[in-house]
Amino acid sequence: MDAALDPTMAALLERADVACARTMIYEDDGLTLRQQRELTEIAAPPFGEGPRSERMAELMAAAGLERTERDALGNVVAWWGRASRAPLVVSAHLDTIFPQGTDVRVRQDGDRWIGPGISDDGRGLAALLALARALANGGIRPHRPILFAATVGEEGEGDLRGVRYLFRRGGPAAEAAAFISLDGAGLSRIVTGGLGSRRFRLTVRGPGGHSWVDWGTPNPIHALGRAVAAFTELALAQEPRTTLSVGRWSGGTSVNAIPQDAWVELEVRSQSLAEIDSLDARIRQSADDALANVNQSANGRGRVQLAVEVIGDRPAGETETGAPLVRAAMAATQAVGAAPELAVSSTDANIPMSLGIPAVTMGAGGEAGLAHTTDEWFRNKGGPEGILRALLTVLRAADRE
Repeated sequence: MDAALDPTMAALLERADVACARTMIYEDDGLTLRQQRELTEIAAPPFGEGPRSERMAELMAAAGLERTERDALGNVVAWWGRASRAPLVVSAHLDTIFPQGTDVRVRQDGDRWIGPGISDDGRGLAALLALARALANGGIRPHRPILFAATVGEEGEGDLRGVRYLFRRGGPAAEAAAFISLDGAGLSRIVTGGLGSRRFRLTVRGPGGHSWVDWGTPNPIHALGRAVAAFTELALAQEPRTTLSVGRWSGGTSVNAIPQDAWVELEVRSQSLAEIDSLDARIRQSADDALANVNQSANGRGRVQLAVEVIGDRPAGETETGAPLVRAAMAATQAVGAAPELAVSSTDANIPMSLGIPAVTMGAGGEAGLAHTTDEWFRNKGGPEGILRALLTVLRAADRE
């Protein structure tokens, strides 16, 4: 461990209370790993985080946090320190991508623990608890209060609903000074760019009919086919990088029937809200043009109609690399012997970033692979160092005016 590059971090490491907290992190490593496995084995599918939320609330209270409660959405929030100043928020997410019924048992293979969600975000949740115990054991009371949050709805269709709720007007995080998300494993990665996305479902409906008898009736799948072909020709910005992908498509009841309806789902991603808005407008125009073409050739045999639904909307954002929070995370990374790697991703930090609140997402130590598969794995190499990195980042950020 080398904090020589950062005098403030070196001074932090020399404090007796921080030394006590650091010792706790290493002595507690076995408990941290057990809680990581325990939480992973409580299923938390999209919109079904309840049982894991209940257990996390119990564990957060047992870790010594104050005023622990579950909110209307199922987020678990708890405090460390008096809420006399704008808080620092530290979070991890409860949900996984895996549907109800997935086998979530964790198995061991050598030095690897394997199970769906063991790293994303079983590791973050366990680290959140370890961080709370370290603060309590060291008797550390930073300048700012710390709001601990275990959030619902980070993944996929959840659309960041949990963290949105925390940052709503009047919410416990609405006046936050900064935000740190512990998400997954690793010692180096620091997410400073919030990758925005917008997801659409385009549904086309028409009269339908028999493929022979009613030939000439406008076909919803044909209309969507024209629209999708047009989407692939849309110009996409290279800087900031912007993408468009059609992910799902369905419709019809039989091969010998003209469908009455069909739908397609697509997603656009960019670090720029302006680029997302531009693509939104061009997608809608391309779809309108495709339907007009199909309706024009129908020769009075009915019309197809389009409905566009936004099914996900994650705002883009960025925390400047020179911001004090980023500098704190980088210094803490160096202090545990790793090299900081700044990254762009879509995480809970998108919401505070979009609101102009400094935010980062960090790995919580250890190594991991095969994320978002049932063979996801975690190896506890550098696990305690990841929690120490989080502690140092939190203390430096929370001790600022």
